[in-house]
Amino acid sequence: MPFPELPRPAPGDVLLICTCYEDGEALWGGLLDELGGRRDGDVLALGDAGVRLRLVEGTGWTYLHGGNVPALLTGTGTDAPPPVAVLADISVVYGGDGPLLVDLAATPGRGVRIPSARLGEILAALLAGTLAFDDLVDAVDRRGMYQGDHGRPAFRAPTPPPRRSFPALPSSAAALLVRTAFADEEGWRALLDALGGPDEDGWVGTDQDPDEIDVEHYPLTALIVDDRFFEGLLPGQVPALVPPEEHTTLVALADARTFTDPGLPLTVVDLHDTPGHAALLPCRQVGSLAVNLELANMDFHDFVAEEGVTPWWEG
Repeated sequence: MPFPELPRPAPGDVLLICTCYEDGEALWGGLLDELGGRRDGDVLALGDAGVRLRLVEGTGWTYLHGGNVPALLTGTGTDAPPPVAVLADISVVYGGDGPLLVDLAATPGRGVRIPSARLGEILAALLAGTLAFDDLVDAVDRRGMYQGDHGRPAFRAPTPPPRRSFPALPSSAAALLVRTAFADEEGWRALLDALGGPDEDGWVGTDQDPDEIDVEHYPLTALIVDDRFFEGLLPGQVPALVPPEEHTTLVALADARTFTDPGLPLTVVDLHDTPGHAALLPCRQVGSLAVNLELANMDFHDFVAEEGVTPWWEG
């Protein structure tokens, strides 16, 4: 694994990990000032909330993604890890977004953005057990911000069943197309045909004539994962399964809804801005999402349908 292990926080402390650096210096943006509190060395105590953040700096964690955090805390002590960690990533430093809370207990690796002004309050409630990470996920807006004002996503995140182990997904610098429902073999073949058909190496979308590409429905290039080990895999469980060796663009799940709803929709999982956040898209739109993410033309949340609003790609 290319990232070093994370330090074990003292009981009751929460890691606040910087993942953005310039010339070896940690970039926090305005986050530390926004949090306020009292700093003592590498510990930031957040006022009346009683929360202690241990600041973690080191260029070895540059571009660390939320989904990779749980694996970096295993085997570092006998005590149970804290229920969450906090990332100050590039979206915080340059985008002004709230810090990313990463689930370490219920569904490790999924994330939720939190307004920085409410971080102490929310962490205190999580540590006290009066708030669960599922409560945060249930109240995110279209951008993955807890109780944000950018509209409710049209499709709620499913509640994961009791923890179940899945194998790691393949390492890929492109996208992954993962089959999670196996009752409709004909539907699966129809999906692959709609995406251009698989090649001999198990990819779709690799044999496209540039002159025939419809830029409005850009073809998806993805490595196919057709393995019953991933049956029932849900979006929030995906980020922790993606190996950190490559910068995987996204993971698209072919689930039961793919084979029953019009347009062969895929459940596409964000791996970077808000890990585990999902968008339900007709399969013909997923390639456009992947290309725009790779070129940084658009953000993942631009493809998340908003409750009560006709998506722009259907207008």
